[in-house]
Amino acid sequence: MQGSSEADVKPPKIPKAYQANIINENFAVSEGAGIVRYQAGVIKNDSGHTDKEVENILETTFDLGFSDTAEPQVLIVHTHATEAFERYDTDVYDKRNTWRSRDNNMNMVSVGAAMAQVLEENGIGVLHDTTQHDYPSYNGSYERSATTIKAYLEEYPSIKVVLDLHRDAMERESEAIVKPVCMIDGKKAAQIMIIAACDDDGTLGVPNYKKNLRFAAALQSYIAGAYQDLARPVFFSYRKYNMDLSPGSLLIEFGSNANTLEEAVYSARMAGQALADLIRDNTRGTEEPAADADADANGAGDAGVDEDVQTTQEEDEAQ
Repeated sequence: MQGSSEADVKPPKIPKAYQANIINENFAVSEGAGIVRYQAGVIKNDSGHTDKEVENILETTFDLGFSDTAEPQVLIVHTHATEAFERYDTDVYDKRNTWRSRDNNMNMVSVGAAMAQVLEENGIGVLHDTTQHDYPSYNGSYERSATTIKAYLEEYPSIKVVLDLHRDAMERESEAIVKPVCMIDGKKAAQIMIIAACDDDGTLGVPNYKKNLRFAAALQSYIAGAYQDLARPVFFSYRKYNMDLSPGSLLIEFGSNANTLEEAVYSARMAGQALADLIRDNTRGTEEPAADADADANGAGDAGVDEDVQTTQEEDEAQ
C-alpha cells in the first residue's frame, strides 16, 4: 500500500515454540555515580577516570578543525554492515531470526545512507563506504575496516570525522530482547548510543582519546538538545574499535536488533542533522585547544585497568 510504514504491516504468525518477547525501554535519562552531564547531554563513565576528571577533560572545547569547504569532512563506514533489524514493530519476535542481511537496503548501509543524505543536504562533504567488512567472515571485521579507513584518510586528508555505524543487541531473561526506543514528533525512533574510547593508561594505543571524548560529548549534546530522549548516554569505556585512526573517530549504535529499520533510519536522519549543525556552528578559525597537551594522559596513570577490559577489536555484541 502506498504510503504505508512498517507499523502498518501485519507480521506473520510465529509458531509458539519460536516466540520470545521484545521489551521496549527508554535509556535516555540516567543519574547517579558514573554519570557525567555535559551541556544537554550525558556521559556514562565506565573508565578509570573519576567523574570529576571526566568533567575536567570536557572543560576544554573540542576543535577538529572544520572548514568551509566542498571537500569531504565526514567518512561513514560500517565494520558490521550486515547487521539488520526486526522486520515488524511488534512485541514478539521469531527466535530463528539472525538479524543479518547482505541486502544493503535492509542493513546498516541503509542507515548510513540516510545520515549521509542529510549531511549532503546541509552542504557537508561526506563519503559513505558500503563495504561489507563482516562478510564472508565476522572475525577480522575491524582489521578489514581499519584498512578501508586508512585508505580514505590517505586519499582525502580533509576528513575530520570518521563514524562507524552499528546497531546494538541486548538480551534479557527468558530470551527477551530489548528495544531502545523513544517517541519524537509522534513517531518511534531507535535510540542512539555513541561509544568513545578511553586509554588513560596507554594500553589501547588511542593517544587522542580525550579529543574523541570531547567530540562525542558535543555531538551527543547536540542530538539530545534537538531531539529529546533520542540519545542514550555516551559510553566512555575501554573500547578501541579503530578510534585510534583519527581524532574524530566514534562508533555509534542505532537502536538494537529489536528495533525496525524504519526506526533506525529515522534516527539516522536526526543524528545527521545534529552533526551538520555541530559542524556548521564550529566552522570558523579558532586557536587549537589545549587538548594537544593530552599526550601525557597516556603515560603512567593512577587508575588501573580491570581484568575484563577489552583489548581486542571484535565488538562484544550478543548477536
